Amino acid sequence: MAEGVNVRFAGELQRFIQSRVGVSGIYASASEYIRDLVRRDYEQEEARKAIWLRQELKPGLEAKDSEFAELNADNLISEAKARRAQRGG
Repeated sequence: MAEGVNVRFAGELQRFIQSRVGVSGIYASASEYIRDLVRRDYEQEEARKAIWLRQELKPGLEAKDSEFAELNADNLISEAKARRAQRGG
């Protein structure tokens, strides 16, 4: 179930919002305007996260094949078990 959020604006902010609503504006209601602002902010945040992720992955994506080591899951498991046995675990 969706929870509502009530926000009151006064003075200049209220007048500004009203200028965006109704006959003179592009939104049917103040709620529609606020929802659009929040949605846009959310989309911008998601875009910032995507940019950060691409920057983090860039070195690996641009690396030459020679910079990678080939891994074999069976070998890794065997090596881990051998190390654990040496430690007495």
